Amino acid sequence: MQTVGKSGLLRGAMNHSRSLLKIAPALLALALLAAPLSLRAEDPAPEKKLTKAKEKYDADKDGKLSDEEKAKAKEDAAAKAKQTREEHMKMALEKYDANGNGKLDDEEKAKMKADEAAAKAAKKAEKEAKKAAKETESK
Repeated sequence: MQTVGKSGLLRGAMNHSRSLLKIAPALLALALLAAPLSLRAEDPAPEKKLTKAKEKYDADKDGKLSDEEKAKAKEDAAAKAKQTREEHMKMALEKYDANGNGKLDDEEKAKMKADEAAAKAAKKAEKEAKKAAKETESK
């Protein structure tokens, strides 16, 4: 067995403390990165609330839509889409069916598309004008 003097013990302790000082920042960083992960693992994520539109279909009020509730929501959405298409077609016929035959012929469809394009262009121009006005106000 080898005996170590006081100076040898002191040098060994100093070397040990220097190496600890070198790895201490890395250990601290690791601890800071791992702490939020462990907190997230303990706290379950809060459940998302249903939107008002979906709450309407949550028949059992459990905060989730079952397959049957989802099917009912899809069915109602399809029915509403069909009703909207029929109303749009009725309005288009009233406005563009010039000959009154209950159908839109090619000329009537072209007129309707031209009006829709003009309305879209006007809406876009209005939006761009508002944007330009905002930009000039902010300057």
